[in-house]
Amino acid sequence: MGRAAAGLAAACCSLLGKGRVYGSRVVLLVGTGDNGGDALHAGARLARRGAGVTAVLLGTRAHEGGLAAFRAAGGRIADDPFEPLAGADLVLDGITGIGGRGGLRPDAVPVARAARGSDAVVVAVDLPSGVDADTGEVAGEALRADVTVTFGTYKPGLLVDPAHAYAGVLRLVEIGLGAVLPGVPDLEALQHEDVAKLLPVPGAESDKYRRGVVGVVAGSARYPGAAVLAVTGALRGGAGAVRYVGAGGDAVLAAHPETLVHTGPPQKAGRVQAWVVGPGLGEEPGAREAVADVLASDVPVLVDADGLRGLDPEAVRGRSAPTVLTPHAGEAAALLSAPREEVEAGRLAAVRELSARFGATVLLKGSTTLVHGGTGPVRVNPTGTSWLATAGSGDVLSGLAGSLLAAGLPPVDAASCAAYLHGLAARRASSGTAPVTATEVAGALRGAWRDVRDPS
Repeated sequence: MGRAAAGLAAACCSLLGKGRVYGSRVVLLVGTGDNGGDALHAGARLARRGAGVTAVLLGTRAHEGGLAAFRAAGGRIADDPFEPLAGADLVLDGITGIGGRGGLRPDAVPVARAARGSDAVVVAVDLPSGVDADTGEVAGEALRADVTVTFGTYKPGLLVDPAHAYAGVLRLVEIGLGAVLPGVPDLEALQHEDVAKLLPVPGAESDKYRRGVVGVVAGSARYPGAAVLAVTGALRGGAGAVRYVGAGGDAVLAAHPETLVHTGPPQKAGRVQAWVVGPGLGEEPGAREAVADVLASDVPVLVDADGLRGLDPEAVRGRSAPTVLTPHAGEAAALLSAPREEVEAGRLAAVRELSARFGATVLLKGSTTLVHGGTGPVRVNPTGTSWLATAGSGDVLSGLAGSLLAAGLPPVDAASCAAYLHGLAARRASSGTAPVTATEVAGALRGAWRDVRDPS
């Protein structure tokens, strides 16, 4: 607790600004658990540096050691919880901790609302009060933080929406838990270095077949653009060649004359190392047969968009080669026969259940993109921007992931690296602040690839 409080106090000092700790007004929201103790000990440190620190005690008791240290440092206990919040510069949220479930208690809700409605910077102690640390679910009212100072390790709930949206900027304070944490985490997030090690790089003896040929079954007379975008993603993803099958051949050749176009069926299009099927297929005649044809192949298959409609788990589980499914929340809900709201509220549970039900690697798209292969940690994609919520961006992602499958990456790595590059490209294209189109995201993939391979 001493290490946690020291790190928490240091983070608060940096947020208040150099030379602004003395005389600043800090309010602690203190629950009955250890997070309240962390807040009190940190408040004592701030008080000793000249801050005016007031504690609002919520619950029947407070951490004894923390309360004693706080009083000894000159901290004040509020009689009226709302009066100090009105003029606070910084609020420390120590209401609940990692054991909290089901949202804030009714007596804490008005205080939390007053804190969020003030002009103060809200700093969550370990995690925002009211969110589930293990699942990222928010089952009730929670206090949205500007910054979360977490201890020892990142909790799953800090990385997965909807709780992730409540956490604000994350700061990790090491408190010596490395020796006692389990060897295999529940979640992991790739970084530049990890992705760089996984991305395929052609050698001197490489040819287009060794680099990987990906087949794309996408688009229709109604949605030819989906075919173009999926093929673009595949080409930008490093495929040695792309074989396209579908009704969008003319549009594909106009955009990418290097594409090998075939009218179908997929099994007669020629040899590939992986298939992508589904974007923009619609419900035209032959769409279901094309999906079945691809699933009958003996190479890795990625199924997206219209290919997911009515997908039979047994048709996937019985395959001899790996399968990757890339649903968004609505498609995942249909596959699970569950309400969309349930998937969005419990994304971790949804991606795990989908992976188990279909025996496949699942890339669950959304505000937090998750990848799970049935065993091991769930991968959380750390890149991206809300501007990616635009038509066709998923088609680009499918082609990109398919090209990495064709290059020989294992399904979890192919899906994770594709999501990472896709999100990074969107950031580059939008500069984080401007709208982007799917075509612009695809155009930024080359730069994203370079960023990862050569971050200097």
